[in-house]
Amino acid sequence: MESVAIWQWTLIIVTSLLFFWFSPLAKTANQFFKATQNKRQPSAWMLTGSLIVSWIFAKSITNAANLGASFGLVGGVAYAAYYVSFAVAGIVIYQLRTKGGFTSIHHFLKTKFGHAAILLFSVLIGIRLFNEVWSNTMVIGSYFGVAGSTSYYMSIIVFTGLTLAYALKGGLSSSIFTDVIQMVLFSILLCVILWNIFSVEDFSVKEVTSSGDWTFALGGNLLLAAVLQSFSYPFHDPVLTDRGFISSPKSTLKSFLWASVLGAICIVLFSIVGIFAQQQGLQGNDAAVMVSKSFGVILLLVINFIMITSAASTLDSTFSSSAKLFAIDLKLGENIRFGRIVMILVAVLGTIPVFLNAEILSATTISGTMVIGLTPVFLFWKQKATKVSYFLSVGCGLFFGFLLVFDVFPEVFIFTTGKYASLLWVNIWGILSCCVLYMLPIWIKK
Repeated sequence: MESVAIWQWTLIIVTSLLFFWFSPLAKTANQFFKATQNKRQPSAWMLTGSLIVSWIFAKSITNAANLGASFGLVGGVAYAAYYVSFAVAGIVIYQLRTKGGFTSIHHFLKTKFGHAAILLFSVLIGIRLFNEVWSNTMVIGSYFGVAGSTSYYMSIIVFTGLTLAYALKGGLSSSIFTDVIQMVLFSILLCVILWNIFSVEDFSVKEVTSSGDWTFALGGNLLLAAVLQSFSYPFHDPVLTDRGFISSPKSTLKSFLWASVLGAICIVLFSIVGIFAQQQGLQGNDAAVMVSKSFGVILLLVINFIMITSAASTLDSTFSSSAKLFAIDLKLGENIRFGRIVMILVAVLGTIPVFLNAEILSATTISGTMVIGLTPVFLFWKQKATKVSYFLSVGCGLFFGFLLVFDVFPEVFIFTTGKYASLLWVNIWGILSCCVLYMLPIWIKK
């Protein structure tokens, strides 16, 4: 096991150092915040790869594997449903740019709802970015030791520090540059993993397609909840939306639509790891770890490496988006130096929950419910809504989010059974309430 640990540490350190060495050095604000290099914008396929790999983070593929182990194929499809977010965001952002002339999400909200709307929205974004740090680095730690062990904490701290180093060097330019490399690595490593799994004599495509039951109780609740959240979820994620304004509108729309399809496929394919664990009777809290250990050292290192590359892609994007949020969107210091200071602060503060035993999946499901109030804001963006509409809807979404967090949503309003039933119905009633409250001032005014 000591030799395995040496290889794991080597993967983290060497990969991070290579990314630092080859990633571009940002010398101007446009290079650091907008990934503009030699006045050229990222191409459609470069943007597509960046979008996919920045969302196929370590947390996502861990959740996909675990859901596959719990619910079979429906679990993987349920989690992949979050990738509807790309299609929704791509279409809405395309319209905001071409028909509204807006240059960012913040530009749209400030123009339509005022400065206070920006502040509230930035709080929601801050929660999202804060969650992204710890929820991904905890996955890395799980491959180095049991939660709470010295090796667990050390790996998280070292990994976060090394990723921060190359993010500080180039900002969004470094993020998109490394995303392309990470996407290629992810694709190759995923093929290696699936090849090994399907090489097992009693495991085939038939076992995958027949795994699980397509019912609400066994994954259906999460599937529908994910689809519903996709109409608001992407807009509070600057890692995604920042990439919606750096290339031409048509190129961006094409990238988002391709990313929606390809990203969902990647998640479903990785959930097969969990389905394999279920079929083989492998027990444990992390299906990917259990499967990798069952195949021996080589596959353990392969899965470890895929987690490193996917976590790094999300972490560097989180740092660059945090810098843009405070420096450019909130106009607190529109220069590279301030952006780098923000990155350091986010890295430090975002690591704190690692020591508080936070739940990885909650970073997606709870924050996704907190922002359902954004659903009518962006779906009905052409509607001449008032500032009151915005605050009523977003406030209502936060209220339902807290009902979910504290598990106090009345059971009388839940009409399905099984895990994630409360998540589904909190979102159904919450989105309906948000839409009504958003439109209410408009109807009264008329």
